[in-house]
Amino acid sequence: MVANQPEKEHPVPAFGLAARDPSGVLSPFNFSRRATGEKDVKFKVMYCGICHSDLHMVKNEWGTSTYPLVPGHEIVGEVTEVGSQVEKFKVGDRVGVGCMVGSCRSCDNCSNGVENYCPKMILTYAGTYHDGTITYGGYSDVMVCDEHFVVRVPDALPLDAAAPLLCAGITLYSPLRYYGLDKPGIHVGVVGLGGLGHVGVKFAKAMGAKVTVISTSPAKKQEAIERHGADSFLVSRDQEQMQAAMGTLDGIIDTVSAVHPIMPLIGLLKTHGKLVLVGAPEKPLELPVFPLLMGRKIVGGSCIGGMKETQEMLDFAAKHNITADIEVISADYVNTAMERLEKGDVKYRFVIDVAKTLQQG
Repeated sequence: MVANQPEKEHPVPAFGLAARDPSGVLSPFNFSRRATGEKDVKFKVMYCGICHSDLHMVKNEWGTSTYPLVPGHEIVGEVTEVGSQVEKFKVGDRVGVGCMVGSCRSCDNCSNGVENYCPKMILTYAGTYHDGTITYGGYSDVMVCDEHFVVRVPDALPLDAAAPLLCAGITLYSPLRYYGLDKPGIHVGVVGLGGLGHVGVKFAKAMGAKVTVISTSPAKKQEAIERHGADSFLVSRDQEQMQAAMGTLDGIIDTVSAVHPIMPLIGLLKTHGKLVLVGAPEKPLELPVFPLLMGRKIVGGSCIGGMKETQEMLDFAAKHNITADIEVISADYVNTAMERLEKGDVKYRFVIDVAKTLQQG
């Protein structure tokens, strides 16, 4: 492995945007992808969503980043080459790659279709691949990935607005299904109406649930109800509203990635209610135990989903016409987009038009 010469370690030339240090500033980067192996799918990247995780990673806020770092795990494009043993895809297919590009394929988690919980799961970027090389993400012109970790994007979904479903979509779909919050008549709360939350509202509504959006911002009430179809809206800082809603929710999906109190959320749950955390705050949250005991409530977590479920989520999204609300940007706007994302100034997901705007030189 020639780690200091990324453009020479593999035979396929590639070009993208990389952060070189924790300043997080992205700049042009020449590197390389592996040749298409017998089980590999090679595709031209058309669009790539910008996830809040990308912001954490370029700045090394979780302490796991390796530089140079090419972010991006909401990647969609068009197949240009397939390996000799690829069975699921052909040249010209619309495909996507989400948060992982590999796993051990043999542990209990992999055998049960939850590769996302494999101890050897390989992240789409800043991970170490089976051959010892570092993985690079979708802020780039080309991807090569084992077909097992590639999904088909249904024709009914526009590629640009489907891209964020590969992270944001599955991050909300999976816990709704797993924790039984996907049934008609169930009352679900969604905390935060950002890149994750707005997709969660759409999925929960399509599953037949009654949905309450919980937010610190009263200004989001109109868009939550009129634009995204939520049934009701709670301002989490309004003590009267929160008190009136105590014990009314079957489950809550908490998408907030900043440190925040969860005691008030636990209070909103009915007996046997479930608070599911999908945001990833940098510091630990305080967990009060008595409110859990007094109602047999649970606090759980969820992280993306397995490959079979990710395909199922895309097919469900196509059937119910669910996409992310996006702002399409050019590649040269990406640093400004990161600054805006840090301030929460986006409705609701930036998507880079890679194919048209990522220019070399």
